[in-house]
Amino acid sequence: MGLGLLYLGLTLLGTLHIQAKYIPPALIPEPPLCKIPLHPNFQDDQFQGKWFGIGIAGNAIWKGKGSSYEYSMYSDTYELEDDQSYNVTTIIYRDDECIQQNLKFVPYVKPGQFSLDNKTQGMTIAIHTTVSDGLDIYTISVTTTDYNQFAMMYAVVKFENMVYFQARLYGRTKELNSRVKKHFIRFSKSLGLSDDNIIFFEPIGNYQLHRGVGKWRWTLSNMMLPHTREVEE
Repeated sequence: MGLGLLYLGLTLLGTLHIQAKYIPPALIPEPPLCKIPLHPNFQDDQFQGKWFGIGIAGNAIWKGKGSSYEYSMYSDTYELEDDQSYNVTTIIYRDDECIQQNLKFVPYVKPGQFSLDNKTQGMTIAIHTTVSDGLDIYTISVTTTDYNQFAMMYAVVKFENMVYFQARLYGRTKELNSRVKKHFIRFSKSLGLSDDNIIFFEPIGNYQLHRGVGKWRWTLSNMMLPHTREVEE
């Protein structure tokens, strides 16, 4: 995979075609497992339903010097299946229309941990390879939630010997109070991230998140970041 126009496999939250110069100067190492909490006594039935993306932080997110991208709010709807897996439908507003993506996450090691379903990993994608080519693992963990207002997630993608990690802040509504946001910032920084790696989304209307829904194609540029678009200078 060339470095000229690096199409990163870093988003399952929207299509991002991002040039290498917009990635942080050096990827922050994956934090040790002891720094990753897991929500106790996770209740998968209470967690299901719609969540809005309120904030995101990660070692492949960069809003420092040289970054010229805008980030868009999205929604994830978790539908619990009989086998305790989730069908996750992501809707994101892009270029005056909504784009929809459907994925399946299956239970992983502990309650509250999930990995991308193997059948999903084997899907043929747009650059004539498969998601499993170069993708070692994609996992998500629920680190804390009250089920009714907010949830914090931790996600890891291991792709072509690189490790990309991310903290995500969900809300049942499109806005959360400052106390929860400060908690998210503290958690993100405990992972070794800085303010330049943390982003909060601007709320958008229901009309935008539901109008003209289409489906996007799997690409290696659809794996860890929310959809962004370059801002014209």
